[in-house]
Amino acid sequence: MSDHDQLLGQLIDHMTASGSLRTQPWKEAAASVPRHEFLRNGFFRMVPGSSPTAWAPVLEDGDGWLEACYADESLVTQIAGTIKPTDIRGEIMREPTSSSTLPSLVLRMLEDLEVEPGMEVLEIGTGTGYSTEVLCARVGAGRVTSIEYDEEVALRAREALGRLGTYPNLLIGDGLLGGNEGALYDRIIATCAVRTVPAVWLEQTRPSGQILTTIGGWLNASELVRLTVHEDGTASGPVLGGQVSFMLARPHQAPPLSLLPDLSRGKEREAIIGADVLNDWTTRFVAQFAVPNAQRLKLRHGQHDEDLLIDVDSGSFAALHEEDGHWIVRQEGPDLLWDTVEEHLDRWHTAGTPAVEQATVHVTPEGQSIHW
Repeated sequence: MSDHDQLLGQLIDHMTASGSLRTQPWKEAAASVPRHEFLRNGFFRMVPGSSPTAWAPVLEDGDGWLEACYADESLVTQIAGTIKPTDIRGEIMREPTSSSTLPSLVLRMLEDLEVEPGMEVLEIGTGTGYSTEVLCARVGAGRVTSIEYDEEVALRAREALGRLGTYPNLLIGDGLLGGNEGALYDRIIATCAVRTVPAVWLEQTRPSGQILTTIGGWLNASELVRLTVHEDGTASGPVLGGQVSFMLARPHQAPPLSLLPDLSRGKEREAIIGADVLNDWTTRFVAQFAVPNAQRLKLRHGQHDEDLLIDVDSGSFAALHEEDGHWIVRQEGPDLLWDTVEEHLDRWHTAGTPAVEQATVHVTPEGQSIHW
């Protein structure tokens, strides 16, 4: 038995024990895919103790490369939108922009997709091609379409899949615009997060078909959602939970903050709910449905440390600070952001702050909402 076969076997055992790999067909599919084939261009490893975070390349056959390929962890494969591990020596301090998702999450999502042989599947975000290969092993390459936004990433995935003799329908383009024009799919799965589910995904899913995607936002909380598409072109389904986190699709990433508004302006009142509630992941996830265009900052203003919600498009802001045990909010703009957050969270609290797994997301071509 080769080293990678032994490591793959250990990974399969780990995913089975953790509950992410639950059924025999997916176990067989995962066991047929050598993950290292999709990481031959190397990956970036976080430099311990670095601040800001630095990344160092780990190349094929380098120290710990093969073992890391079969570890149940995400591996960064691109930095700053263009830089791959073979491009640098030393360290780089920029933001990751592409990665190979930890295998247990890939298999958990494929299990949750409830896909069966014979179904047509669209994958949004080919990435390294690892998840594409596992999907092809289960339903057949002829049933799989995968679209990747980044052309270089797509070409490397095509090479890796080709080495294994797998030839799905690979597209290069914006997956938020769907797959092949006019195509219909039984399942759509996204390996990036979206702020709102694109209307074209609803259009390209057959009635009773499913969409599995991570819904996130600019308050930095996200969850996995499985939507069933209805005859009327809407969709609904449960939040599956687990605090699943993916990079937002590039067109859905937050716009840069330039000049801040005059934070001394606006009307003040005592807040019913303090900004400290946004330190909780689930609360942020719920709040994002109320203020989907708001970004959160922490800054010093005058004599106070303030939490700031700002909508750069409308210019609306809400600044909150704590004073003598009370929270004070100051707001200005066409949208009273904190009023909206308080009203939305009040409905959640009235329902008993149920866990996200008890929530249902409803999606129409015009937008989305969350209900308990």
